[in-house]
Order: sequence, then C-alpha cells, then structure tokens
Amino acid sequence: MSKPLVVTIPHELGRAEARRRIEGGVGRLTGQLGAIGELKQAWDGDQLRFSLDAIGQTVTGVIAVEDREVRVEIVLPGIFAMIASKVKGRMRQEGLALLSGPKRG
Repeated sequence: MSKPLVVTIPHELGRAEARRRIEGGVGRLTGQLGAIGELKQAWDGDQLRFSLDAIGQTVTGVIAVEDREVRVEIVLPGIFAMIASKVKGRMRQEGLALLSGPKRG
C-alpha cells in the first residue's frame, strides 16, 4: 500500500463553515487528481471519506474538518506516487482558495 499524501490547510472559519465549504467544493479539491468517473463520498461526523477513479486507478482519502484546519489524507496508488509532490502543492493551493475569505452569511 502506498504512503498517504497529507495536506494540512489552516483556516479561520470555524468548523461548521469550513465543512460547508468542503461539502460544496470537494470536487474542486479532488479534481487536482485528474479524476474521470464517479466521485463517491460519505460524511462520518466531520470526516469526509471519498474514493474516485483516475486513469484506471482508485484514489481514496479522508478530509477531516477541525476548528482551525482541514487535514486532507489521500492514498495515491501506482503512477500517482511519482507525482505526489505536484499533487500536494496543487491540493494545498486549491484548499487555501476554498477556505480563504470571510465567513459567508
């Protein structure tokens, strides 16, 4: 099994607003993996477990929403392990964009 890729994204939104934004933008985050096919996702408390198919391989992960940060952990199989640093940078960039800015009313 591949070593998980972990990205921690700080925020000042509070847990509820961060979760709301993650719910609306999970496709934007996972889109960094070049996904083709169905994104499967299920919340368990404040953790979103997901899986998706990308170039013939299944990527799985967990997005944990905390009061001051969001932790994204993704298992990158096969060929994705070779581009982990690029994926990590883009994931962090998209996460910061998603969680930046003031709380929405």
